Amino acid sequence: MLSDRIYMQRCLALARHGAGRTSPNPMVGAVVVHKGKIIGEGYHRRYGSEHAEVMAIKAVGNQSLLQESTIYVNLEPCSHYGHTPPCAALIINKKIPRAVIGCLDPFPEVSGRGIAMLRASGTDVTLGVLEAEATELNREFITFHTHRRPYIYLKWARSSDGFIDRHRSSSDEPPTVLSSEQSLQAVHRKRAEAAAIMVGTRTAILDNPTLSVRRWAGTSPVRVTLDRKLSIPATHRLLDGSLPTIVFTEKDAASRPNLEYVQIRFGPDTLHQVLENLYDRRLLSLIVEGGTTLLESFMSENLWDEIQVETTPIRLENGVRAPLLKCETNINICTVTR
Repeated sequence: MLSDRIYMQRCLALARHGAGRTSPNPMVGAVVVHKGKIIGEGYHRRYGSEHAEVMAIKAVGNQSLLQESTIYVNLEPCSHYGHTPPCAALIINKKIPRAVIGCLDPFPEVSGRGIAMLRASGTDVTLGVLEAEATELNREFITFHTHRRPYIYLKWARSSDGFIDRHRSSSDEPPTVLSSEQSLQAVHRKRAEAAAIMVGTRTAILDNPTLSVRRWAGTSPVRVTLDRKLSIPATHRLLDGSLPTIVFTEKDAASRPNLEYVQIRFGPDTLHQVLENLYDRRLLSLIVEGGTTLLESFMSENLWDEIQVETTPIRLENGVRAPLLKCETNINICTVTR
């Protein structure tokens, strides 16, 4: 039905307001419709707060109208007790006769159970309205529970002749800035929505990055780096304790507030160990920002979901080679998605 698609579009628009604040929960919007009129709507505002269905139902001034209404939600209503009671049970208790759902929830404690609960109670359930759009919106959440790892973004900026930086030997030499101010703002917006961000040892040493959100409003992601031999200087920003930071190393090192050292075996499965650890921490997404060796390691092991490359008009003539990626040369930003 056309009307179902229109109301589901509203759910998706509401859900996006929670971007960067709901993780490790999904982004969910809900709309209650009575005889062609929206009488209540809501979205999941932040992790631990009331779910979208609860917000939408509470927003209905005349609760008796619920028994003649349809509730729209972009993701299957939960069927288990977490921070809040099951939303499927709330829909049943309020005697809402029809539910329209965008896509299934892959979370093992839900995964079809919410729909089964609704149908068992006699609720008329329509599933799959704008399913592709609903799945795309929560691709990080879905990938996390389907593949048991964070959703992985690989990103870098390169010169027009294929380099990501000049050759440098010290952090006293600043990195070459290739990104435009506009693209840097987009980078920081993505950081504000991501759960974690990662760089390799050489990038951590030479760039001395903060990996924080500065050009956008939002929470900085958990910082992650590899430091096999503990060679990152203690004075570098990644080790300053200003933000939650995880350092994967083969050495035994003492953690301190906001700086955790995790001992792993370095070898063919290094990245898998890192991703398993991040999965256990319920970090839904990971941005990998370099350098070339780390990025190509993710690519060679097929551990990525999206790759974004910015090609700038700057020529460096020589330097640190950018990761190899076939990309259209007539555009500045190339995004590859599985």
